Amino acid sequence: MFKQCCIVLIRKRVECLLWVRDEVLPQVEEFKYLRVLFTSEGKLESEIDRQIGAASAVMRVLYRSVVVKRELSQKVNTGDVALLNCTAVVNTSNESLSDKNPVSDSIHQLAGPELRDELLKLKGCRTGEAKLTKGFNLAARFILHTVGPKYKAKYRTAAESSLYFCYRNIMQLAAEQSMTSVGFCVVTTAKRGYPLEDATHIAFRTVRRFLENYGNCIESVVFAVSELEEPVYRRLLPLYFPRSEPEEKACLPLIPADIGNSEGESVVPERQIRITEKPGSLEDDGEEESLELDLGQVGTHAFAQMEGDVDKQRKQILQGQISEAALQKQHQRNYSRWLGRARAEDLSDIAALKALYQTGVDMCGRTVMVVVGRNIPVTLIDPEKALLYFIHVMDHITVKEYVIVYFHTLTGEHNHLNSDFFRNLYDIVDSKYKRNLKAFYFIHPTFRAKVSTWFFTTFSVSGLKEKVRYLENLHQLFTCIKPEQIDIPPFVLEYDARVSGSINTDMNTSAGVVLL
Repeated sequence: MFKQCCIVLIRKRVECLLWVRDEVLPQVEEFKYLRVLFTSEGKLESEIDRQIGAASAVMRVLYRSVVVKRELSQKVNTGDVALLNCTAVVNTSNESLSDKNPVSDSIHQLAGPELRDELLKLKGCRTGEAKLTKGFNLAARFILHTVGPKYKAKYRTAAESSLYFCYRNIMQLAAEQSMTSVGFCVVTTAKRGYPLEDATHIAFRTVRRFLENYGNCIESVVFAVSELEEPVYRRLLPLYFPRSEPEEKACLPLIPADIGNSEGESVVPERQIRITEKPGSLEDDGEEESLELDLGQVGTHAFAQMEGDVDKQRKQILQGQISEAALQKQHQRNYSRWLGRARAEDLSDIAALKALYQTGVDMCGRTVMVVVGRNIPVTLIDPEKALLYFIHVMDHITVKEYVIVYFHTLTGEHNHLNSDFFRNLYDIVDSKYKRNLKAFYFIHPTFRAKVSTWFFTTFSVSGLKEKVRYLENLHQLFTCIKPEQIDIPPFVLEYDARVSGSINTDMNTSAGVVLL
């Protein structure tokens, strides 16, 4: 006997304001992450049917509580969407609707041969689209077929857009057909290579946005996931469907900065087109100022803003003949090029080092970024890729105030980046990096490190020296950042306990973290 794992969202009527970063999402009908059901194969259909069919009664009884039902005597092996008794279930396939994957195979096996005949009439399905067939022998009345994108880091933006439309078109089709419940599988199959965590963020935010805007008829949403997928889904689901106000507040620091637009679709600023009214007309000289303001909304590149010859501007920079404003504009263009490269390149090898990641907030509510010096193998990595990864991770963090915690603990010569790298980084990054950095905590510094840092902050860069704070132990760090708000590498805890004895290693067990 094997077991099924299903995550159920059920509508609840409650006046609630949900904060996502600085955005307030007003809600009257709010979907709450109600529970995760683990039931044996024979009981799955009746249990899901009972939960979905009696949603209102369940919510009256549970109100804001959370119930997780587990049968611990058996191991959870799979979550089969084909067994759900929803109005419609989702099938992930290829463009010819003939893909061989566990989800599709199970649906075809239980639905019967009539399903294959019906799919031949559809003449395929494009990536990102959704098509509808009957459920035939399934417990569900309908099957919603979609095609997830193949993932390549080079074309990540296109893959994100396609995956968004998979979920968006499924929900749209369900609403158009007045369906009351939808059972989702994981649309991105393993062989298509989409990173599970990224795909899960897109799935949740797209479903949530649709339910907020158009989901009046949809009473329940069920996610059927496998054993491997379940931990990611359970970890990320409270970010988008918090079950209580305390959980909502606890998840706020973990919500990604990029949550898409009002529909949940990823926003790519450089692809946005802005049209102003009669941008080329000028009735009199008195309107010149207002015209410049209108044209400022067109775009950020030289052509859109009708600037002069870029090469001529660069020559003027070298000759010292360019204004401060033009110099800043040139710097912004240079940073935009680096940012574009950072978003396009595959930086997974640098990310795997876990040398830079976001954790919680400090005592003042500012985002905390952690740098682990010992995890930087300078001789084995490409410095340019390391620079690109830093820009990729930090760009959305630095729009608000933040602090950096650098663990110098047990680093060696092979972990020390040279001053040229830091000088190059300082010259490239946008002004927001420098303006919004409020503190740089240097943990377990050596005498040599202090001297090197003093020379660098005194003679190479400006405005950074007064932000550097040397902390000899973790006890000093915890006066600025609560232990539960920072994820500390185990070797740092062990070293600090051995050297200063100032930390209880149990403090780290409750720390929440998002690794980037």
